[in-house]
Amino acid sequence: MNATDTIQNYAHDAQSELAKLQDKVETLMSKRVTPAMTSLAGQAEDVAHAAGEKLRENADSLAQSVRDQPLAAIGVAALAGFVIAALVRR
Repeated sequence: MNATDTIQNYAHDAQSELAKLQDKVETLMSKRVTPAMTSLAGQAEDVAHAAGEKLRENADSLAQSVRDQPLAAIGVAALAGFVIAALVRR
């Protein structure tokens, strides 16, 4: 066996090992990673939906509080404006 044959054998062995590795990675992706990502995506969607609902509830509650106590709402807004102005001046 000469050097060329040895190099070709090493190249063939390397290609075979790479093909096996690629098959293992594809199997791992299809059996473990893809289902896990699908599950996480579903959970993230549920959390986003719940957060959106909570935000709408809080906005409705705040709007109702402003309608029920408009003077208090104006006072809170004025106080917030003064605080922000004081912080900006620094």
